[in-house]
Amino acid sequence: MNNFYKAYFKRGLDIIFSIIGLIISIPIVAVVIILLFITGHRSFFFIQQRIGFKERPFNLIKIKTMLDMRHLDNLMDSDEKRLTKTGRLLRRFSLDEIPQLINVLKGDMSIVGPRPLLVEYLPLYSIEERKRHNVKPGITGWAQIKGRNLLKWDQKFKYDVWYVENQSLFLDLKIVLLTMKKIIISEGINAEGHATVEPFKG
Repeated sequence: MNNFYKAYFKRGLDIIFSIIGLIISIPIVAVVIILLFITGHRSFFFIQQRIGFKERPFNLIKIKTMLDMRHLDNLMDSDEKRLTKTGRLLRRFSLDEIPQLINVLKGDMSIVGPRPLLVEYLPLYSIEERKRHNVKPGITGWAQIKGRNLLKWDQKFKYDVWYVENQSLFLDLKIVLLTMKKIIISEGINAEGHATVEPFKG
């Protein structure tokens, strides 16, 4: 049953829920874009290359929550300085993640799976940690409901690998339901001392 779910049924559910989610979210995204424009944003979507299934890169789509502020030497300012009040609000309720439903529809991602991380992290993983790429990355995952950005990197990767080895329909449903609870109570958004999450250094 689990093999059938992973091979066929999960993709079907991803397509159905991403289409429904995109239709429902159209007015939400429209309001978000207006808020971003009012608060000084002039570009509204953020596209960044991330590592996906079988370590293949893809372009992740998010709503932009930071301004493109740079130093005089043309280096980008810190996340703390670039993250706007509107951006913090969007992150609090995970509204910046909505465009990733497009990634799910395209097949780059799944609704549930390990979060896709930066390309530059790839050489830093241990053999065990690389197992997280044996499934498609997700909008939410086991690590997200276990602490999200409050977790240390080694804890996150242990949860990711555990998910890969225990993936099932009932586990995915549990993760989705608990994710909704986490969003409502705004838990685990920022790592301590960081506007988002501490960079992974291996």
